[in-house]
Amino acid sequence: MNPEISVILCTHNPREDYLRRTLDGLDGQTLDKNRWEFLLVDNASDPPLPALKVWPGFLGWHSIQEDGPGQIHARVRGIKESSGDLLVFVDQDNVLAPDYLEQALVVSREWPFIGAWSGDIKPEYESPLPEWVKDQVWRLTVMEVGDDSWSNLRDSTTMPVGSGLCIRREVALKFVQWCQEHPQSRLLGRQPGHLYGYDDTALASCSFDLGLGVGRSKRLRLTHLIESSRLTQEYFDRHAKESEESLKLFKELRGMK
Repeated sequence: MNPEISVILCTHNPREDYLRRTLDGLDGQTLDKNRWEFLLVDNASDPPLPALKVWPGFLGWHSIQEDGPGQIHARVRGIKESSGDLLVFVDQDNVLAPDYLEQALVVSREWPFIGAWSGDIKPEYESPLPEWVKDQVWRLTVMEVGDDSWSNLRDSTTMPVGSGLCIRREVALKFVQWCQEHPQSRLLGRQPGHLYGYDDTALASCSFDLGLGVGRSKRLRLTHLIESSRLTQEYFDRHAKESEESLKLFKELRGMK
């Protein structure tokens, strides 16, 4: 029987201590391990992650080498290799609450009319958050979800984000098709040396193509580990510039004004 959930972790040259905590969070899930599979997509890490041997025998994992540079290549490869009806994308610095996968299934059952959703994201800063960040903290993928909400519109208040993103298989397969039809989509998402984004928005937006909505649920909780190198003015300036470039490309590819 196919697993109910495929957990896909796309990673590139991760910090070992952060990745260990991410894996510990997955290993501690309350959902029976027979009901989900784990796929680690190593996106051209140097050295390749299996060679590090820091997590032997973890959950009988499926380790995949993807040499195509960038997050989109890794996400597409993970989708193609997965078999679950529900896909959950986890980043290399995400620590899921113990009941995250259980709650993802609850949302899937209770909200059959949405195709993609994420949850509450609390930060854990390696060093103090600078005061000048203020309302730009969203650039660090920090998101407080006070109430469950959903929409079938491209509403920024209900659009899910990539950390802990839950997506139905039919939506994920639509995304793979969309990427094949739009080769420039590979320029979205993180790439070595760049802070491009909107790959998660592109993925979730395929819900609309299938007549489904998107949402956020407070029942899903994770901790985002944020290293000191991301708490600099230089990082925020780069993020602002390259995120804007990605948004422009995303709108062009989706035919939006």
